[in-house]
Amino acid sequence: MEVLPISTPHCRVERDGHLVIVTMDRPEAKNALSTDMLVGLADAWAYISAEPGVRVGILTGANGTFCAGADLKAMAVPSADPRVRQRASEIPDYHWKGLLRDTGALPTKPIVCAVEGHAVAGGTELLVGTDLRVVAESATLGLFEARRGLFPMGGSAVRLPRQIPYAFAMDLLLTGRAVTAGEALTMGLVNRVVPDGQTLLAARGLAAEIAACGPLAVQAILRTYRETLALPEPEALKISDALGWPVIGSEDAKEGSRAFREKRPATYSGR
Repeated sequence: MEVLPISTPHCRVERDGHLVIVTMDRPEAKNALSTDMLVGLADAWAYISAEPGVRVGILTGANGTFCAGADLKAMAVPSADPRVRQRASEIPDYHWKGLLRDTGALPTKPIVCAVEGHAVAGGTELLVGTDLRVVAESATLGLFEARRGLFPMGGSAVRLPRQIPYAFAMDLLLTGRAVTAGEALTMGLVNRVVPDGQTLLAARGLAAEIAACGPLAVQAILRTYRETLALPEPEALKISDALGWPVIGSEDAKEGSRAFREKRPATYSGR
């Protein structure tokens, strides 16, 4: 795998073919969010969107934990790295972009979340911003903000009741309690629970399944969901048609049909 130059001291960004793996890398602080990390995350999402050859991203944490939330002190202090300081001055609202909260700057490709250990407060908010979620059996999730007299500024008060049933969402948001991986699966908050230490492997397998699909189709499906969330069905279907018909007429669609007839894996070009 190639370590990309957009990596920062607290965020390692690596590319492996169609896949980009983004690792929150501040293990001494349980990967709590810092300026270095948020700038790295913001640049990683922009890279994933901009690179035609990238089809899927994976977000994970180093050393057996995902993210213990925001480190407000570290987020308020300028980075010691001059390149990161420069990028922080160049990226508007890099905090929101890094946290996957800025809806206008979300990655245009799917992001798979691989969670070991703790994914609490800002860690769960990051998870809520991803598209598919794999968690370890002993992982702990939770939005602790209300218990601490705080507010989930990463967007979970809006997003969570739209992603899982209302009663489950309010349970998480209003009690501020910790949730096990099994509970998260029952709630529909995560897709898969796997043995400890296996989340990255499982996430890579899931990412490979997505990458094997037509990239134009995958990206159009994701975009359709996002752009039609607040619309009545007739208006939503107009957007769905506008995004879907170009996919139907693409070279990828022709290749998919040929591959099906010839009983072989499709080789998609993104055209």
